[in-house]
Amino acid sequence: MTRIKLPAILLLFIVSKTHAQVGPIRKDFLSPNSKNVLVASHRAVHHELPENSLPAIREAIRLGVDIVEIDVKVSKDGIPMLMHDGKVDRTTTGKGDLETQTFEELRKLRLVSNGKVTEETIPTLEEALQTAKGHILVDLDLKTEHIGKVIEVVKKMDAEDFVFFFDSDYEILSKVDVASGKYMLMPRAYSQAMADSALTRFKAEVIHIDSKFYTPEVTSLIRSKGARVWINALGAPDAEIGKGNGREALKSLTKNGANIIQTDEPEKVIRLLKELGLHR
Repeated sequence: MTRIKLPAILLLFIVSKTHAQVGPIRKDFLSPNSKNVLVASHRAVHHELPENSLPAIREAIRLGVDIVEIDVKVSKDGIPMLMHDGKVDRTTTGKGDLETQTFEELRKLRLVSNGKVTEETIPTLEEALQTAKGHILVDLDLKTEHIGKVIEVVKKMDAEDFVFFFDSDYEILSKVDVASGKYMLMPRAYSQAMADSALTRFKAEVIHIDSKFYTPEVTSLIRSKGARVWINALGAPDAEIGKGNGREALKSLTKNGANIIQTDEPEKVIRLLKELGLHR
């Protein structure tokens, strides 16, 4: 009897512990005045792995990244799949718009990474959420107007607690908001006035801002309304981080109160933020 029960209890403990991993991240994510700066990995971890792939998501989890950013489009026959570009040409062995091709056609393609063909296929959103579930928050960058199909998958996967929806098109985000007030949202703003408008229109958990209007007044406004402040390290800051000059880049990115950083250098950013006392 003991030999049967002990493994079962041990397995239950392991599973419970695994699915509890995302809990502290979510709690912190929903605390806009937390001093802990969260790290979002752009298109998952894609230096050595295909972007928007399952291995790249698993690598983000392994590195202790807080948020994985993935892009979603919908196939001709209604299957949400991960793809950033309008066309599949750059990242796969195929050509053309993902949304004009069927799931069966798309699954025959292989992902390309750093110019090399891999054995990886284009993941479905369902596969991606299954990989992420219990481990990491997911920033779902909407690259499609077929929002209903995306929401169906989020519902099916019980992913409301770890997925948030991102778009600069507020009409698209409104469709998500109407579908359920439980969904977490991240509107993109291009000015302080637009950030204020987004906060009025949505009860957003986070606002995506740009460096051109990154001021203490903007971050104070956003955080006073219960939202976190997202800023990108993509481009010049990431280039400095990659070259080993990251401390000053991160000080600049966090100086006015932004508390989520999206980066192509997640491992280095986590290490540097820890050194600066800004990441647990």
